[in-house]
Amino acid sequence: MKIEKRDGGRAELVEHLGATLAASGFPRMPARIFAALLTTDAGRMTAAELAAALQVSRAAISGAIRYLVQINLVSRETVPGSRREHYRVHSEVWYEAIARKDDVLERCARVLREGVQVVGRKTPAGARLAETLEFFEFMQDELPAMLARWRARRRAQSAGN
Repeated sequence: MKIEKRDGGRAELVEHLGATLAASGFPRMPARIFAALLTTDAGRMTAAELAAALQVSRAAISGAIRYLVQINLVSRETVPGSRREHYRVHSEVWYEAIARKDDVLERCARVLREGVQVVGRKTPAGARLAETLEFFEFMQDELPAMLARWRARRRAQSAGN
């Protein structure tokens, strides 16, 4: 499944989205793969299809897929009748990724609390750590309500269609 230029500009979209994600701190190859998966109608591709679409080696695909699976933006799946693994980006990928961040925020908050105790709250480093901790705690408090509002919004949109 090569992404052709004649495919409504999809190849350019993949590269533009990949470059935008990379400029935002995402590793370049995972960004391109994520963009390819996100913009394909099926939402899934094999390593061979990704390599052909992005004109890169399968080895480059392998390492980038490992990264995307690790951060839960892509999943591996098998398709009946195929011996190849398919890589899928799910419709609610951003919701799921953000919802799982609560665990990350909690782990970071624990380390930050420890850090404030180690360096002392009244030191410049302690003040920075405390401010970061306060932000993480704020995010932990706000995240569940924000995700609930998103779910309600999606339900309302689905009901309207």
